[in-house]
Amino acid sequence: MGYIIIITGFLLVLIGLWGILSQKNLIKIILGFTIFDTGINVVMVSIGYVKGKTAPILDIISAKDALKSVVDPVPQALVLTSIVIGLGVSALMLVYAIKLHHDKKSLDINNFKDLKW
Repeated sequence: MGYIIIITGFLLVLIGLWGILSQKNLIKIILGFTIFDTGINVVMVSIGYVKGKTAPILDIISAKDALKSVVDPVPQALVLTSIVIGLGVSALMLVYAIKLHHDKKSLDINNFKDLKW
């Protein structure tokens, strides 16, 4: 069962990477980035999961039994931080896309040649 979640996460990463690299529309590129970010988060959570252990809440378990029976909370904290940062980056990219559409009247990435060589 654990391998299904890891494979799903890697498939999301591949779909997001394909969306970033193959699409020409800025909104589709941003959507590919968010799918890629979600896939990374799913992989991190699935790697941090240990079968047969509980959540790291010390009220339920005594402190001396905690080392043997709880899951490491660091991957969960990293994913939570990653979700917040990914949301902020996605919002910033959408604001830039709206600004570019307002200035150039297009979302096609080939129409933006201002900073190209």
